[in-house]
This record gives sequence, C-alpha cells and structure tokens, in this order.
Amino acid sequence: MTAELVRGQNHPLDRTRLEIRIAAGGPVVSGVTLADERGALTGVEAVAHPGAPRRTGIEVPRQAAAEHRIAVDLDALAADVHRVSVLLALPVGIGGPADFGAAAAPFVTVTGLDGTGIASYTLTDLGAESAVVAVELYRRQGAWKVRAVGQGYAGGLGAMLQDQGLPQAAELAAEIQEAVRDGLARSIPAPDPAPTPPAAAAPAITPPEAAAPASTPPANSTPTPINYHHPNRRPTAPPPPQNTPAPTPTEAPHTQAPHPEAPPTPVAGDAPGRTADERLYNQVWGIFEDLSRTVAAYRSAMDFAQSRLAKELDAVNADSRNRVGPAADAARAAAHDKHARLAAQAREVLDRDLAQLTAEAGVVEPALPPALADWSSPVWHGYRVPGDYPIAVRLGDLRLPECPDLRVPMLVRLPMNRGLWIDSGTPAMFRGEGAPDGFADSFGPDAFGSDAFGPDGFGNGPDGGEPLDAAEVRRRALDTAVTLAARLLAAHPAGELTLQVIDPAGAAAPALAPLLETGALREAPAAGAQGVAAVLGELTRRVDLVQMAVRNQAAESLPPDLDTAEQLLIVHDFPHGFDDRAVNQLRYLADEGPSVGVHLLMVADRAEAREYGPVLDPLWRSLLRITPVPDAHLADPWVGHAWTYEPSRVPEGSQILRQVLTDLAEARRARGHSRTSES
Repeated sequence: MTAELVRGQNHPLDRTRLEIRIAAGGPVVSGVTLADERGALTGVEAVAHPGAPRRTGIEVPRQAAAEHRIAVDLDALAADVHRVSVLLALPVGIGGPADFGAAAAPFVTVTGLDGTGIASYTLTDLGAESAVVAVELYRRQGAWKVRAVGQGYAGGLGAMLQDQGLPQAAELAAEIQEAVRDGLARSIPAPDPAPTPPAAAAPAITPPEAAAPASTPPANSTPTPINYHHPNRRPTAPPPPQNTPAPTPTEAPHTQAPHPEAPPTPVAGDAPGRTADERLYNQVWGIFEDLSRTVAAYRSAMDFAQSRLAKELDAVNADSRNRVGPAADAARAAAHDKHARLAAQAREVLDRDLAQLTAEAGVVEPALPPALADWSSPVWHGYRVPGDYPIAVRLGDLRLPECPDLRVPMLVRLPMNRGLWIDSGTPAMFRGEGAPDGFADSFGPDAFGSDAFGPDGFGNGPDGGEPLDAAEVRRRALDTAVTLAARLLAAHPAGELTLQVIDPAGAAAPALAPLLETGALREAPAAGAQGVAAVLGELTRRVDLVQMAVRNQAAESLPPDLDTAEQLLIVHDFPHGFDDRAVNQLRYLADEGPSVGVHLLMVADRAEAREYGPVLDPLWRSLLRITPVPDAHLADPWVGHAWTYEPSRVPEGSQILRQVLTDLAEARRARGHSRTSES
C-alpha cells in the first residue's frame, strides 16, 4: 500500500528502478538535482532539466505540463551521488499563476516501474513560492529512502539552485525557462475553441487524475460535474440515465439531481481485502475518501453559485443608467433567487451522500475489531491478547464542519512508520489563530457560518464551555499519551512491545498510574539528566545494532541482552531537561527508529519548542502531530481539507483500560514462565 507522507517524513525504498509521477493543476516544470553527501551540486551537469533531460540514471520530461513522469535508476548513479532532489517550478512567460499558492496543490508519487505505489506526498502548504523541492531520494548507510521535503522558494528556480550551492544558478534557471518556452511553442499549440454541445448531449464525467482543492471556475468556462467517488467502491446512487440533458444556464453544473432509486444497503466488510480486518480497514478508508470528495464537490458547487451571483450583480451595477429602478431590483432579486436554488440543490446532493455515508459508518463501527474500535465499543469487553499483529490501530476520529455528526475513525497502519507528537500547548483555534500549518485558512465563521462548526464550537472548550487553561490541556495531553500507549500495547502480541517513559521532572506520575499499577510499564519512568541519557543511549544503541544486523543479514549476532521486542518511548514535558546530545538522539530515533521497531510518543508544546530555534524543526516535522482536544490541523491526501481531529477517550468511569492492561500483563508473565520452563 502506498505510504502517504507529510513534510519531513521519510519512507524506505525497496527497489532502485523507479518512476516519480507528478500531477498538478496546470503546467509545471520538473527537474532533478544530483547532490553529494553534503547536499552540494558539482556543477550544471548535476541538474537534469527540460534543456538537458538526461543524466546518468535520470530522465526528466522536456516540457512544462500538468503531469510528469521522471525515470530514476539509483544503481546507475555515480558513487558520489547521495541525494536526488525532485524540483518543481512554474513556467515563466506563458501565462498561468505566478506562485503555487494560486494553483492546485501538486501531488507526487514514487512508484515502481510496474506502477506499484511506494510513497506519495501532496504539497498543500505553499504560498508565494514559484519553485519547490518536492521530494528527495537519499542514501543512508547503504540504503535508499524517500523524504517529503516541500521546501519552497519565492525567488524561483534561481534561488532554489543557488541554495543548493550552484554558482551558475541564475544562468541555468534562465536556460531552463527558455527551453520550456521553446518546447511549448513547438509542441503545445493553443486549443481551438470548443464547439457548443447540442442540448441533448449528456455532460461527460471525467475522474480527476489527482485531487486538488476546488476553486472557482473561470468566468468564460463551463464547469463539468465532479466525480468524487472512490474508484473501488460501490456508488452511493445509480448513475443518471444516458439521455439526461445538459444543464441549462440556471442549473448548477457541479451537481446531479438525486436519482429516484434507493441507494444500496450498506454492509460491513464490503470492500476488497484478504481478511475481514483488512476489508473493514479498506472500507473505513473508502468512507474517508468519499466524504472528502463529497464535501469538495459541495464546496465547489457553492463557490460556483457565489461567483455566478457576484457576476450577475456586477452586470446590473455596471450600467450606470439602469442600476436603479424596478428593472434593476428585479434583476438583483432574480440573481439572488438563482443563487438560492443552486445552493439548495448543492445541499440536497450533499445531504443525500452524507446520509448514505452515515448509514455505512453506522454499520461498520460496531463490526470493528478492538484495535480499530472506539474505547466505548462493547468489543473491548471481550478483548483477548492477540496472537498476531492487527492491520492498524485507531488514534481517534476525524470530521468536517459540513457534517459534524459523521466521525470517521483515524486509522494508522502497523508497524507505524513515524512517531507521534501530542501537542500539550493551547490549540491554535482556541487562541483565535485558525488552523495551523496552513492546511485550513478557510476554517472560521467567515467561511461557513457559526452554525457549521458543530456543538464543540471552535472558540470554546471541547465541551462547549470556556476555553481550557494551559494546565488542563497539558493534563489531557498526558492522558491521551497513556490511552494511546495502552491501545498500542493491546494491539501487539504479549511481550512484543516494551514501553518506556522519560519524565525528567517526575511530574507524570498520576497519569501513569494505570500503566505502573497493572505492570504494563515494567520500570519506573526515567528522571533527571542521568535517567534521560541512559534510556536514550540504550535505544540509540539498539537502533544501530539492529540496523547493522538487518543490513548484514546477521540477526543471530545480536547481543543476548538486547530486547528484540518493539520499543515505545513516551517522552514527557519535552524539551525541559534535555541537552543538545539528548535532542540529537531523539532526532535520530525519530528518523531511523521506526524501520527497526523503535517508536516515539512525544508529549510537548510545539509552540514552546519553537523558542529553541530551528534545531527542533526536523524533530517535530518528522512526527505525526495530534492534539488532546479537538483541533483542525490534519489534511487529507486527495483534496487537502482541514479535518478536525478528536482523540479517542475512555468513557468516564469505565475500567476497561485497566482491564485490558491487566490482561496484557498477565499474558506477558505467562509467556515468560512458559519460556523459562522450556529452557
């Protein structure tokens, strides 16, 4: 399954002959730089671009286009090439947006030659930049990995190449843009005006090659309906008859009238997969994707209705002789009526699709196994320690403002390929700053109205009351860490995950009580500078030894005292009590640990960590950030909506978490006695 990366995240490559596929909303220039171990370029011959598309092991397209395929043969690269950076830039002098903030988010996928997806990355946080390093393939200890970079440059190609140490950066950037302009002039003639379709012709519905945030269509274009449905799932309603007439000027082109036939009855596990759990996992992802595209279609239709209203009102006001009077008032009233009809039609289609997705979610939720189920599910009362790893774990729920009552489980595959950062600072929406990371600038009362945010209220606390104070948010962050640790322990076979805790100041004892009292946490949390150094040193040693053993296929040479179980390290109150050496060790564990079974669960205030300067940026960017209270900071990989994340909490007064941890501790002790008897 394709790994969906975010900025700073890396993923191992299991092959050396690759394709890098790029999809954008309009023409972009693609290129590749070949850098040494320090990230420096030796000269212009280290850059593959439209004017020189072939370098040893690399071939890039010759033109600017909305879609690209770059061929890469890592085995053919020179021995001194350690970093292969994929560049994207907007062409100059041929029209189109001046920066990526005004264009659809580019989507990059690394695949095998057979098209099998390895990793993908959506560049959703660009603004004034006109050039960007999208991803890089880098060599580390003899193995190749891909990292999502997303580093943009407002100065364009020249600034990007100069940043990589190329002395001739400005000259080469001009040469690339000139080659692009020449290629477009020769190979991409301007299209002829499309003939007006006959009234009886049905509008074509073409699935988009890459999902991007919906935008208002140009005034002189006729938008086509959006097919937002997951390609591997049954449609929520049968398609319209083939003789459906084309929309008239008073009909919304983004929507279709509901079909009179009833949609199919949802069935749990009705998705591809070899096992029941895999089918349920794929079905949850299908609901998530369908909801994302459904809301994208609704927002696009509403944008169209609003832009049409503005255009018609402008036309009335443009005539100074007729902008007042009964005729002008009637024209304005007609424009507002038309807008109301288009908005109502869009909402009708949205409500229809939401009803179907809600019904499907209602069938799937009770069928989920413990690893994927909410803590309130009755399935936990029949919990048994698993004998094998589940396909994924549930970290919480996701929702969108248009449908606050429809919550989709947030599932993460096992083994996890990145750690977690639980932000103990006040959420951005509580500070009145909107959603962080640039994912959701449109979230706020000005965008959807105050009623669209659901019962939580984005300016209030999670229970609709006053905003939480800093101490309460920190307490909930640590509680969230404990419940997530319990869920991860419950998802592993007995003894296959070892939990450790670093608590420099010893302030986490009350929250850690369930783990300590049940024996799930076998050793007291490490405190003080010596305790921090000892734990981090041992885990760093473990990563180094296991990496060497895997690379040399010598697992039997591992020291007998090495704990070969996967490791989960909870780090509380970071960065207080951590020196530079400890910070570097944490960065190393975050980057290299997941591939050999060492995972971080950081509990820290990201805003506070920023005060320590850019040294901590690579650390928190390499981890998946979640929050102890609802916050809209996660973006989906298809459209880029800002999703509100809600942590999964144990019901008030429930003893299910302690019961699960007790069962795990007993199963681990029983396994230990069995091994002792056998020896």
